[in-house]
Amino acid sequence: MKILVLNCGSSSIKYKLYNMDDNSVLAAGGVERIGLDEAFIKITLPNGEKKKIMHDMPDHKEGVNFVFQCLLDPEFGAIKSLSEIDAVGHRIVQGGDLFEKSVIVDKSVEDGIESLCDLAPVHNAGHLKGLRAVDKLMPQVPQVCVFDNAFHSTMPDYAYLYAVPYELYEKYHVRRYGFHGTSHRYVSQRVCEFLGRDIKTQRIITCHIGNGASVSAVKFGKCVDTSMGLTPLAGVMMGSRSGDIDPSAVTFLMEKLGKKPQEMADFLNKESGVLGITGISSDMREVESAAAEGNERAQLALKMYNYRIKKYIGAYAAAMGGVDIIVWTAGVGENQVGTRLEACSGLEFLGVEMDAEANKVRGEEAIISKPESKVTVCVIPTDEELMIAKDTMALLQK
Repeated sequence: MKILVLNCGSSSIKYKLYNMDDNSVLAAGGVERIGLDEAFIKITLPNGEKKKIMHDMPDHKEGVNFVFQCLLDPEFGAIKSLSEIDAVGHRIVQGGDLFEKSVIVDKSVEDGIESLCDLAPVHNAGHLKGLRAVDKLMPQVPQVCVFDNAFHSTMPDYAYLYAVPYELYEKYHVRRYGFHGTSHRYVSQRVCEFLGRDIKTQRIITCHIGNGASVSAVKFGKCVDTSMGLTPLAGVMMGSRSGDIDPSAVTFLMEKLGKKPQEMADFLNKESGVLGITGISSDMREVESAAAEGNERAQLALKMYNYRIKKYIGAYAAAMGGVDIIVWTAGVGENQVGTRLEACSGLEFLGVEMDAEANKVRGEEAIISKPESKVTVCVIPTDEELMIAKDTMALLQK
């Protein structure tokens, strides 16, 4: 079975084509600048090289169609006919409280995703465009939606509700949803396979730390809390997102800066976090380099960044009555040696004993705690696309 996984944003499409017989990736790439000048697709060739092709793509239908053309290309394509694609799996950021698991797409699913656009206007609108583009180009092929927050649907109400009048939850569905759920689900399962443990006996803290970042508490295979909230803005400090902030500080700044609600949301999402503190970059590699060269604001940003992750690890250990495994994943979590070491330092009282030498690993599965550590700390590279492909296959085989 061959499954195409699509992640459609407002002006982009990321894709991977899987052969599910052995979970191998047959093709991968991404379309950028849909609806804008100088749109292009960047393809990862089998030898690892990148190929960039400029192509006019006024809308998502043309973007998806060009992905199909590239998959069929006799020089660098992966298939001879679109009939080889058995299904398409989509990443959907916001499923609200309508979707608590992956589903096969029909009209009611599309309507449900559309009804949630208020909660994720940019993301869900882009996802819908991708769904409908595939509908028009390959109407006979089944599609599956895998929701970013579905894994977090097992949180108890006392963890996901905000302390505002209850009728606001009933009327507007205002609550903590969480995101990166497909990644948290994948790494919590994979780390138990890697360690040879039963997930139903483990208390796991999963740290998905990239430009966007979130931490989750996974107790006996189910998520019981997560750091992101109604939107991906809450939680730990991120590349350009503020993370947790006093709501009164938000209204205070709106008044001082003369910003309207959407302008303030953009400010906290795109101009804050590591970028806002350093004034240099949202890329942690650049920030680490600047800190090593003596830049004091870069050094401050790193301390803030690592400290906030550490606080969530401690909080979730308390929430679960202890912790057995801490997992690091995503771009920073998989590659930034210093962040892992600093965020785990001072947690010896929980039973965390890091191995500085083992921690030097980048981008591969590894145990980075000492053998005698009561808490096992691991690096597990995430694979959200494979999780989406597996969900798609499982639903179609029911």
